Amino acid sequence: MHMLYNSDSFVVVQFEVPADAERPHSDGTLVRGGFEIVDKFARKEIFIDGAMAQSFKDGVEALIEARPAGPTQDEMDDYIERFASLMHQPVVMH
Repeated sequence: MHMLYNSDSFVVVQFEVPADAERPHSDGTLVRGGFEIVDKFARKEIFIDGAMAQSFKDGVEALIEARPAGPTQDEMDDYIERFASLMHQPVVMH
């Protein structure tokens, strides 16, 4: 589990489960695992995996490549907000 992004609005955590611990995948593709995205204000979250996770990752990489200094927090939040309509799971604290 790796926290990739944390702003006032969103948290993005990546979960990676290697299919074969002896042969890690170096091409950057997600084999198993995905991303948990939490909307702090709406108190909802979503876990995405598979093709949707790869699309999310590709979009973030495109934002990073578009700016030599990296995307601004507003740009990242705007991109992540595209997934807000998919968030239906309430965040529950134990």
